[in-house]
Amino acid sequence: MKVTVSRFDPACDADPHFETYEVAVADKARVLNVLDAVRDTKDATLAYRHCCRGGQCGSCAIRVNGEPVLACMQEAADGDVIEPLDLPRIRDLVTDIAPVIANLAWLNGAENVCSFVSHDNVEEIKPLRECIECFSCISACPAISVSEYKGPTIMRQEQRLNLDPRDKTDRIEEAIEKGLFSCTTCHKCVEVCPKEIETPRKAVEKLRAEAAKRGLSLPAHKALAALIEKTGRSVERKEPTFLERVPDVIEPYGEVRATVGFFVGCMFNGRVIQPALDAMEVLKINGIRVIIPKEQVCCGSPLIRTGLSGFVPELSRRNIDAFVKAGVDTVLTICAGCGSTLKNDCKTPFRVVDITELLCEIGFVKPEKVKGTYTYHDPCHLLRGQGISEQPRELLKATAENFVDMQARCCGAGGGVKSGQPEEAAKIGAVRAEMVKKTGADFIVTVCPFCEFHLHQVTGLPVKNIASLMLEGYNKK
Repeated sequence: MKVTVSRFDPACDADPHFETYEVAVADKARVLNVLDAVRDTKDATLAYRHCCRGGQCGSCAIRVNGEPVLACMQEAADGDVIEPLDLPRIRDLVTDIAPVIANLAWLNGAENVCSFVSHDNVEEIKPLRECIECFSCISACPAISVSEYKGPTIMRQEQRLNLDPRDKTDRIEEAIEKGLFSCTTCHKCVEVCPKEIETPRKAVEKLRAEAAKRGLSLPAHKALAALIEKTGRSVERKEPTFLERVPDVIEPYGEVRATVGFFVGCMFNGRVIQPALDAMEVLKINGIRVIIPKEQVCCGSPLIRTGLSGFVPELSRRNIDAFVKAGVDTVLTICAGCGSTLKNDCKTPFRVVDITELLCEIGFVKPEKVKGTYTYHDPCHLLRGQGISEQPRELLKATAENFVDMQARCCGAGGGVKSGQPEEAAKIGAVRAEMVKKTGADFIVTVCPFCEFHLHQVTGLPVKNIASLMLEGYNKK
């Protein structure tokens, strides 16, 4: 097979460059086997790290086709592009991990004091102690390069020690100093982690919750929590809301093919109302009866992500009661954040589906093509929070005259960063804007109101909800 490897020797190279090698390897060879073959048969000077060859030491972490992987575990493919992690480079595929290690906290026990670790302590710590320090998460994190955030595994270690009764350091204040509130909770770190450590939920959100108990939350987050407790919504009412404009039941055109309860979310209820109204029309055209309980409130996502989660059980109870009373067994969302929260953070007695998920599942009426070149932005809470990637693209390809795909990357709007750290959110957004620019698209399509707002701000391009685009196609038809 042929592979392309990024090479750099500071002794003789001004800049990194790529070289292509053709090597013979066994069937099902791993990338590490390919690197061995390059070194043994093509260029003995190729520098790369490896040790255990069994996915346990983390030494051989590199990027293959842009994504961090362990070379010893990743199956090689013809045409692979092999690069170092996105860290300072020493030579070829070898990076300088010493600065990252320097930020890792160490157990700090008090002298002459014996503290015992209980079974409960151990069970809480278990999900956080599997880290093999490959630093794939550091390489992939969108916040590190634009802020003082030290990174996912640094927060993982802070929480691991915070849970250990033998440790005597104030890990909450230390985590804040290391950028606790800079994490967008995009879950890219979980996606690339060989051990699938849930750092955002198991570490970042837990540390933020501890910070909230001490009154150390960011001012913007405190204000938002107060608004939700007062009104049940994260958005102030400035005009008649979606829930005030629609009936309790919306019947479809023609035969009823499915019945769902509709969870509108705060943004679509009070700030960007038209996409929600467009979605209702799309559902009507596709034979879906929509039941809309008016007692529904905020899903609680803004509170959970920022650590101010004390009011979340009340919100969850009110929402569950509203939809159970309505007699629905399937609840549909058009907001990625709401859908992810209802699926992952709430124990609901009903099924939760995204609008793109449902339409592709039951089959949708094909719209006319809408003129223009469109690209799709994956909301983090849809892609990684719900595992939904292909369905929006299927709908978009059926609707857009020209579709140009784009690699997924956080836009910076999530995790309370846009409200609490707006400058950082803008910097993350600027990176995403450059990616959008390279597609040559006239329009961006997404399934998240926060992404809609933020992407429009950082790109200047029109950003459409996928339901609104589909309705354009239906109206044209």
